[in-house]
Amino acid sequence: MKENTLAIALYPGSFDPVHNGHLDIIDRARRMFRRVIVGVAVNVDKDPLFGVADRVAMLRTAAERAGVEVESFEGLTVEFAHRLGATVIVKGLRAMMDFEYELKMAAMNKRLRPEIETVFMMTTPEFAYLSSTLIREVARFGGSVSGLIPPVVERRLVQKFSRSRPRSQSRSTRKR
Repeated sequence: MKENTLAIALYPGSFDPVHNGHLDIIDRARRMFRRVIVGVAVNVDKDPLFGVADRVAMLRTAAERAGVEVESFEGLTVEFAHRLGATVIVKGLRAMMDFEYELKMAAMNKRLRPEIETVFMMTTPEFAYLSSTLIREVARFGGSVSGLIPPVVERRLVQKFSRSRPRSQSRSTRKR
């Protein structure tokens, strides 16, 4: 496929945490666009596991590739894309539920900034079930997420949840 040497693409999300499905979309978008900017959203309606600075740092390590940059942003995604000079917003889709939501967002973005296109990329089947929410839940309860997330993220999840898990009481301190 011939690389589009003009287009700058924004791949926005919360990435809390980034997983291999996200990295797959980044790699595929990079083959299509001259630059891919991964936009880590600050969403005031969510209570993220990792702060925005941590999410940016993990993404910069995990997605270190030529032509890929990572930036955080607040506010409307389409306005951030406009400020960056991006002409494309890339969105990954796993299922119909994603499509219905993202279609509405794309239509609103098109109304706000007609010059910016939204490109939907279907998730590679091996990652279709992954979500940051699922990764957090499995890790929180001690399940293995190895191979589903970059090693830097796995280390951070282990650190985060090993501090928050209640320690089991020893036999002598339990009430009878």
